[in-house]
Amino acid sequence: MHSFQFSRLSVSIPYRRRTQMDFLHQNAFFFYNSFTSVRLSESDEQKQQEESSFAVSYLSNSCRIPSKRAIEVSKRLRLNSIDKPNSVRNLLKNYGFSETQISTLVGRLQSLILADAKATLLPKIEFFKSIGVSSSDLPRLLITNPRLLKRSLENNLIPCYQSLKSVLIDDEKVISAMKHAFYLYKDGIDYMVANVKLLREFGVPQSHISLLVTHYSNVVFTEHRKFVEATETTKEIGFDPLKATFILAIQVIIKMKKLNWESRLEVYRRWGWSRDDTLLAFRKQPHVMLVSEEKINKMMDFLLNKMGWPSECIARYPTILSYSLEKRIMPRCSVVQILKSKGLVNNDLRLGGFMGLSEKVFLKDFVTKFLETVPLLLNVYEQKMLPADAVTS
Repeated sequence: MHSFQFSRLSVSIPYRRRTQMDFLHQNAFFFYNSFTSVRLSESDEQKQQEESSFAVSYLSNSCRIPSKRAIEVSKRLRLNSIDKPNSVRNLLKNYGFSETQISTLVGRLQSLILADAKATLLPKIEFFKSIGVSSSDLPRLLITNPRLLKRSLENNLIPCYQSLKSVLIDDEKVISAMKHAFYLYKDGIDYMVANVKLLREFGVPQSHISLLVTHYSNVVFTEHRKFVEATETTKEIGFDPLKATFILAIQVIIKMKKLNWESRLEVYRRWGWSRDDTLLAFRKQPHVMLVSEEKINKMMDFLLNKMGWPSECIARYPTILSYSLEKRIMPRCSVVQILKSKGLVNNDLRLGGFMGLSEKVFLKDFVTKFLETVPLLLNVYEQKMLPADAVTS
């Protein structure tokens, strides 16, 4: 009876009044939900601030990460307890990591401190120990390539090790390769097997394949199609598969995009090299194509404009572009310039005749040998005085 009367009462309310009441009910519901959402978001924000503050404190005090860096890292972590981080740190200490090494490793792989030390981290460390990684080498391996700790043991690390082992045989070389193997995944491992097979088909010696896999392991993890293109291009340019420069050229071509390649050709062209000159230099020293435009310009300006070396001489000895301008080229050229001015060495002395010598040999043959005649020559070499001052003194 009461419910019937209530229904009738509701129905008998004029349309306009019911609309107003519905509006009030609907907006009251909206305002309530909005207020609740604000309260929840404020609560979430406060919780995040507390977690961030806690993370900064832990990263700074326990992991010895600089405060500024700790603040940046904390934004990517949900750290609200010291249990997992302490378990990780204790595990690493038990396996020979110093506090400094732990700090460096956590700085490079922040998510590490949230890992499950026993279930996830321990099996991987035990695996590395089982393949011959020593207690002193373990921190170096993981600091060099912390991504190893992010990879699946069964799906990535073990298959990768087995594939590398089949090529390199020696565990020490395998470990060295894994330091640089940043892209460990199933497709990458399959690519490596196919790429090594291709190199063998081209007649590349095993020692050179080992060199590529050990020191440029990411190159052999390249997609097979791209690796085939790079290998064929290397052969077309004129590299001999029997020589080590063949695999060095492959890794340079894979690293470079076509646009970068053309831009390097243009830079060298501006300094007087023809396309053939550049390819000649590339065949002698593949890394000339990886030298930055800024460094090329500085080196060429000094060697051509200040020292007067012909452009083609540098193309015949492109290794010079890999040296330090300030630490090697300038002091040695200054010494040779003085010796030439005094007739103590031949004017036709080639760049390779003194630039490629070891520090000890250069000092003996071009500095110490002439100190009686030019007493201040060592000061010039050590850049304590200008060449002109040494000549006139």
